[in-house]
Amino acid sequence: MAETYTKQEMERRMVATVAAAKQDFSGLRTGRASPHLLDTVNVEAYGQRMSISQLGTISTPEPRLLTVQIWDKSMVKHVDKAIRDSGLGLNPQVDGQLLRIPIPPLNEERRKELVKHAHKSAEQGRVAVRNIRRDGMELLKKLEKDHKIGQDEAHKHGDELQKITDAHIKEIDEALAVKEKEIMQV
Repeated sequence: MAETYTKQEMERRMVATVAAAKQDFSGLRTGRASPHLLDTVNVEAYGQRMSISQLGTISTPEPRLLTVQIWDKSMVKHVDKAIRDSGLGLNPQVDGQLLRIPIPPLNEERRKELVKHAHKSAEQGRVAVRNIRRDGMELLKKLEKDHKIGQDEAHKHGDELQKITDAHIKEIDEALAVKEKEIMQV
């Protein structure tokens, strides 16, 4: 198979990377109830790891309360344990097949810790975007060396690649700024 450079492929990979970084942000607690808060919690169920959304309905009836309506009664204890062990600092209250999860207010220390975690996730996203750019640049150099594209074309594609890299890094930084503001809001 002949290797070819396509701007669309590089952009597709960067968009997926930005989406992954934003997904990491959605799992960070902000002091308000959000169904996405439980996205990172997996439960040992039916012999495999499953997300809570595959075992029940997650809703936010109040700004500081999450509820999880578990479909299978035998899974209630497993979901309760997974949430308690998740490191999110949540303590569900079991009411039949319904878990009520009050969202405690965040203290200043915990907010700063969450912001640090958000910065770490953002940096991982930036590094991943830069790695995609590096892969694209290496491919362009190889194609130029093999005389499959000209020097001008390689330079033009390199500039395009840098522009989309900058745009995606900016998107990660903007999402980080929004999340940081959300976390620090009392």
